[in-house]
Amino acid sequence: MNLFSYATLASYEWQHPRLLLLLALVPLLPLLRWLLARRRRQVVVAFGPSGLRPDWRAGLRFVPTIVLALSQVLLIIAVARPQRPSEHLTQTGRGIDIVLALDVSGSMEIEDLKPTRLEAAKRLASRFVERRTGDRLGLVAFAGQAYALVPPTTDYDLLLDNLRSLHPGLIEEDGTAIGTALGVAINRLRESPAKSRICVLLSDGESNAGSLDPLLAAQLAHAYGIRLYTIGLGEDGFVPFGRDSTTGKPRYVQTRLDETTMRQLAEAGDGRFFRATDNAALSRVFSEIDKLEKSDIRTQRYRSVQDFYRPYLGWGLALWLLWLALQSTFMRNVLED
Repeated sequence: MNLFSYATLASYEWQHPRLLLLLALVPLLPLLRWLLARRRRQVVVAFGPSGLRPDWRAGLRFVPTIVLALSQVLLIIAVARPQRPSEHLTQTGRGIDIVLALDVSGSMEIEDLKPTRLEAAKRLASRFVERRTGDRLGLVAFAGQAYALVPPTTDYDLLLDNLRSLHPGLIEEDGTAIGTALGVAINRLRESPAKSRICVLLSDGESNAGSLDPLLAAQLAHAYGIRLYTIGLGEDGFVPFGRDSTTGKPRYVQTRLDETTMRQLAEAGDGRFFRATDNAALSRVFSEIDKLEKSDIRTQRYRSVQDFYRPYLGWGLALWLLWLALQSTFMRNVLED
């Protein structure tokens, strides 16, 4: 690092910044020395040429003044106390373990949520993840089967990458295995030491696959102290689902959410059921869950300061000693002649 570069000096914070105003006075010493020398030269020229010296010798008169000025600059910088502070954050308390269980069945391509049910859920779930601090979050994807893609972790980038990669057809077996999805999420959360353990399940249909009954899975969640939030996606009835390949006109399919079962699951898991029939409603759902489940995380900030005045003080004293040496040794003859 170049201690004397403008970039280095600009990067500092100063304990006594007003002392830097003294730097404006430093050029006055060389200027005064030059004016005195010029006046003396004019007097010598006026009364006779005997006092004239060669130019190189006359220039030596200014060396001590320049050395002293540089010494003053460095000593002023040192006294102004250049510093670089750094902050350290320490988080204390306990966070929440949250597993998102997201339906990736074929019906999640329906377009009553924009651009599709799945894409809307992914985007808003990503914002939910980005708002969390200190919590561990995991991800379960399910259709006819369920798989834990990410165990509860604080590596939010890993979670977000997996969340964005979800798409219909990711799981070969189609269907809606809600009970199996809850079982996989419970298995990831049941041994967690977190003060709160949460499962957020998003689906748009009724359970028609899997070997574990959804209500039994919700009761298991309650037994393990896991709170369950269920979110029903989309509208019932005929909804847009792509376009006809022949005519290009919108194609409609009939869909139905088993809202009764979704409510029962939330009640059995000491949580709440939410219905999201459009993007705005889904956004409000995630905001509500974010408010309901707050982490007990306390952040402490520690500020440490590193001083950088020593190099400037050292160089300033060295140049001051050099100035004293020049004043008392071989420069004396030059100055006195």
